[in-house]
Amino acid sequence: GRRMLLEARGIGVTHETGSGALPVLDDVDLSVAAATLTDVVGPSGSGKTTLLLALARLLPGASGSLALDGVPADRVPPQRWRREVALLPQVPALVPGNVSDNLLLPWRLRVRSHEAAPSAEDLERALARIGLADVALDRPPERLSVGQIARVALLRVLLTRPRVLLADEPDAALDDESAAQVTRMTEEFVDGGGAVVRVRHLRLGERADRRLRLERGRLEEVRDAD
Repeated sequence: GRRMLLEARGIGVTHETGSGALPVLDDVDLSVAAATLTDVVGPSGSGKTTLLLALARLLPGASGSLALDGVPADRVPPQRWRREVALLPQVPALVPGNVSDNLLLPWRLRVRSHEAAPSAEDLERALARIGLADVALDRPPERLSVGQIARVALLRVLLTRPRVLLADEPDAALDDESAAQVTRMTEEFVDGGGAVVRVRHLRLGERADRRLRLERGRLEEVRDAD
């Protein structure tokens, strides 16, 4: 079998409601191999974002166990986990300043302060590769379109070279060109050996290696005839 890069076993998350505890994720297992794209679909409110947050170790209340490349999560410091397992939220946030400030943000954090940040030339080449050659590094984020913001936010994550990308509806509100570029960037990351877990609302990806549906707290394989 293939080496599993990210493994989740028995993940459980409950939300407290007025009438008691409601299970959002109910004993969910998920194994993700390197160089694969896993799509997770499900109705609104089914817990897809909750699943990504649990995999990113950003939900302290989640039960179950996680492992990265065979190493249990309790032996991987949270900061290192989040370097290797990167979450791209549904509404990406850019900081004030300009495009360069945003792309270099990860290198301003103490955890990466000893690493060489990409040069301006690196950043310009990377922007050109994703169809943003006309976006200057000194452009302020408020002068970017929604689709440009999405591409810059995804590029910022990919430049840090994580091993697993957790993407929350990355192309949901985008124009066709931006959506196509986001999909291409995601697929190139997979081709380079990365693993992607991508949440979609309804439409399944054309090129997903696995398609799963999250409903009523359970994760089920989607058959092609579905």
